Amino acid sequence: MEQTVDIERPTRKIYKDRAIWVGTFLGGPLAAGYLIAENFKAFNDTDKAKKTWIYAIIATVVVFGGVFLIPENVKIPNQIIPLIYTAIAYYLVQHFQGQNISAHLNSGGQLFGWWRTIAVGLIGLAITIIPIIGFALFSDSIDNASTSTKTFGIMKHEIAFDKNNISETEVNKIADGLTKTTFFDEAVTKYVYANKLNDKYEIKISVVDGIANDSQALQPFIDLRTDLQTMFPNNKIVFKLVVDNLDNVVKTIE
Repeated sequence: MEQTVDIERPTRKIYKDRAIWVGTFLGGPLAAGYLIAENFKAFNDTDKAKKTWIYAIIATVVVFGGVFLIPENVKIPNQIIPLIYTAIAYYLVQHFQGQNISAHLNSGGQLFGWWRTIAVGLIGLAITIIPIIGFALFSDSIDNASTSTKTFGIMKHEIAFDKNNISETEVNKIADGLTKTTFFDEAVTKYVYANKLNDKYEIKISVVDGIANDSQALQPFIDLRTDLQTMFPNNKIVFKLVVDNLDNVVKTIE
């Protein structure tokens, strides 16, 4: 008499490894944490499901917190970071759940649909991005709150400065010096940024690209700094010539 073995069919659905790849790429480590944790729950391993959430939250903080620490001059393609954490998540799924996923499918277990996977990814993206955007807007509001501008003369020459770093009285003295040296003239409106570092005044001036390698174009700025320095015997004057934005310093004259 032949004896048949009944294989119990799983009642809970799971996410396949390829689905976790897509969800993680769309929604980041948080989405990966949810998808992997749901699989662990389906495999009746709630302890690993809880640990997965902890690791996912830590990974999210590390990945997106680290993005803010990358210097602006370091250019990283936008796809690199998502591909890295997606590949890591895929490896972890293969390593810790690969056999269970195969056994689930061989037993006739069902999978969650692609629409659910995509929805999880998009929700994970929203949960991750919203706080980052809020932090960025908050930081900008703080920066803008401490940044002031003053205009001088009939041409409304403008000096921008951080009022927590340099006083308005000092800015007025710098403007007076730039006026006496005729940099602040009555022909073209000039825009500069004044900063104080100990007893040193750093003045950033916007220039055209390519001037750093043009000695003739640089000479007027060298002469201007020399003339301005005579008016500030107790403070060193440093010119920083910038292109496009204040952080892109192409030439320092001191």
